[in-house]
Amino acid sequence: MDFFKYIHAVGTGPKGNRDLSFDESKDMMHQILNQSIPSEQIAAFLLGWRLKPETTEEFRGALLACDEHITQQEVKNSIELGYPFDGKAKNPYIFPLVSKVLKESGLNLVVVGDAKQPAKGGITIKDICSRIECSDNTHYFDRADFFPALHKLTDIRNKLGLRTGFNTIEKLPHIAKSEYAITGVFHKPYVKKYVEILTGRYKRFALIQGNEGTPELFSKGRLWIVTGKDVEEFIIDPEHYGIHYKKSWEKITLEESLSQLTHPSDEYLKLARLNAAVYLFVTQKFNSIDDAYESLEQ
Repeated sequence: MDFFKYIHAVGTGPKGNRDLSFDESKDMMHQILNQSIPSEQIAAFLLGWRLKPETTEEFRGALLACDEHITQQEVKNSIELGYPFDGKAKNPYIFPLVSKVLKESGLNLVVVGDAKQPAKGGITIKDICSRIECSDNTHYFDRADFFPALHKLTDIRNKLGLRTGFNTIEKLPHIAKSEYAITGVFHKPYVKKYVEILTGRYKRFALIQGNEGTPELFSKGRLWIVTGKDVEEFIIDPEHYGIHYKKSWEKITLEESLSQLTHPSDEYLKLARLNAAVYLFVTQKFNSIDDAYESLEQ
């Protein structure tokens, strides 16, 4: 379809805007990923789409188009961790320590990185994985290799400088054919949105009020486990496990983030065990987070 029709659908204001169908969204995303249209049209659509705003049906169509551009590489017994591509600005990462805790369990962690995307301007997964050696149960995939079409849109997205629909659908590309996945959400309304978008994509997936929108728990928050169409909510409080971690950065540097991983405090190591316990619970290795945490203390 003529791409101008898609721009018209999202860019004519509240009275003239309309939602795209599943098939239109899939075609729209193919045209954007193939860059068969000028970059100005891509930016115009992404901005209008965000302001309209996007529907879950549109997201599902766009996600299917993305899937058709991805080269998968299966990692068995794995959980895919969905991180935002604009990075972490105020806190270090913890997944390299979590993977070490999980090594004896045999559970593999799948993480994905790329060049920094709008809009936070934080430290990215790629920044971390290109500078430290993770344990062999951490499987890092660079988007430039497995999804070059989206990687090549980095310049357009950074020039636009705003969050777009990509920020929602790019975190869990299903690169490793994982049966399980977890990603972070800021607010409860996003739980319903992700459930509608991701249902059927995984055997079981989780949404967590993670630190800076990541799947990493640093303080008291909620966890939602999604199995089929069933959603179960849990509250997790690190203090219940005797963890009293306090951050000490207003804005963290890459050097500080790396230092926290190479010279972790005792409280940070306990926090890594708690996150590992959450992942074991999500992947059905244990019937509760408490049981999983106790097993990791032994």
